[in-house]
Amino acid sequence: MANETEEQDLKDHREPDHSRRNFLKNSGYAVGGLIVGGVVGSLLRSPNKSTTNNNNGNTTEKAPANEAVNFNQALMHFTQEQFLIMEAATERIFPADDNGPGAKELGVAYFIDHQLAGEWGLNGREYMQGPFFKGETTQGYQGRLKRREIFDIGLQEMQNYSNKKFQKKFKDLTPEQQDTVLKAFETDEVKLTTISASGFFKTIFGSTMEGAYADPLYGGNGNMGGWKLKNFPGNQMSYTKIIEQDKFEKMQPVSLREHLPHS
Repeated sequence: MANETEEQDLKDHREPDHSRRNFLKNSGYAVGGLIVGGVVGSLLRSPNKSTTNNNNGNTTEKAPANEAVNFNQALMHFTQEQFLIMEAATERIFPADDNGPGAKELGVAYFIDHQLAGEWGLNGREYMQGPFFKGETTQGYQGRLKRREIFDIGLQEMQNYSNKKFQKKFKDLTPEQQDTVLKAFETDEVKLTTISASGFFKTIFGSTMEGAYADPLYGGNGNMGGWKLKNFPGNQMSYTKIIEQDKFEKMQPVSLREHLPHS
């Protein structure tokens, strides 16, 4: 179960000077440049080139272009329905407000999709052999399912719960109803047999923060909006001109992509 600060983050109504974005700006989760592994090679392509999802040998339907950022990216793991659920859920966790863009505009759902298509989604650098036993709370996940399988199950269960409780798909719910669904997962009100509902919520929450603040090279943090929100400079080549200054120097952020050779 998330702590009280995270619970406050999921409340829909707030005072103007206590927005959820203010929480995120000061949260320990909001670490610029946090990378969890993934599909660097595929993301070095030109942003105008599309890729296909080969999970089942079929071409994946292209995700809708983001009007504000125009990501023009193709899905690499999610189906169209999964993507829309993920996009709506991450926007409720990291919503747009007067302080800056939300998860949808930052392309967080694309970031998660791309991570699931790579080693992170396959638990490629983790020991995943049996026997499997329930671990202590300090040991983290101890099961046989890979992350991409957990997301597939979790998103379907979110859809099922939305249909059962509100007779609508998750993406079609009101923001208040979407918060109700997310809260039900966060508190384990939803009883699942294959995965932990609260564990899935924590994974979504962490992945949302990573997608908002990771280098744009990895598919999220559109227009470096997450970095600009925190005045994070990104990946500068050098700080020699300002390192001796006693005052804070606000710098235009720079992505790793800017240091790559351009054809």
